[in-house]
Amino acid sequence: MTLHPGPPSLRIGCAGWSLPRDQWPHFPAEGSHLERYATRFDAVEIDTSFYRPHRLETYARWAASTPAHFRFAVKLPKTITHERQLVDAMPPFDDFLAQIAGLGDKLGCLLVQLAPRLGFDAAVARRFFDGVRQRYPGHVALEPRHASWFTADADALLAGYRVGRVLADPVLHDGAAAPGGWPGLVYVRMHGTPRVYWSAYDDALLERVAQRLRQARDAGAECWCVLDNTAGGAAVGNALTLQRLAAE
Repeated sequence: MTLHPGPPSLRIGCAGWSLPRDQWPHFPAEGSHLERYATRFDAVEIDTSFYRPHRLETYARWAASTPAHFRFAVKLPKTITHERQLVDAMPPFDDFLAQIAGLGDKLGCLLVQLAPRLGFDAAVARRFFDGVRQRYPGHVALEPRHASWFTADADALLAGYRVGRVLADPVLHDGAAAPGGWPGLVYVRMHGTPRVYWSAYDDALLERVAQRLRQARDAGAECWCVLDNTAGGAAVGNALTLQRLAAE
């Protein structure tokens, strides 16, 4: 798989492209949800790939529904991250790559979200990312949730493989309040605080996030921010606000 990245960009979007009815006035009335979503955003994160595979043709249809500048981040299947826990994971990873090949050059990033119980094991991580990098040269973001990943040793290993460590909100551990790993990729996931997946963010916090993202982009990093507070429909409105603030 060969990718041709452009200059550093700042991409803001949501986990999925569902559009709550109260946000419809911000989008065209015609088209599928994805087509309408892609008129306002330039990125989306596909989370459903974590739970079940999608056909190559499905990914190709999604790619065809979006403009040329649009990019998808795709979450690795739980078979790899939660069941095999990164061990002997290349057979399902190869299947996954064959499916997402349907996105073509609209594949922007792979998201690797680990189980909370999965601690940092340097040997396991090296074998896994060796295999990933033999197959995939593009952006990779890792969202670990065990405290042992938020150390200088873990960051150094990730940086060696050009893997950015996700900044996730809410922050769960010391050392997790800033992105880590490879500084060429900054990937922020905002799950909702205090009620995960439900709570909306206020404009003051979104302004701070926008400033942080602009600074990282201007320093040469590829930046993504994904709003994952989708359960109550807050993500789209928050993402539109963050997009406006980041452009100011």
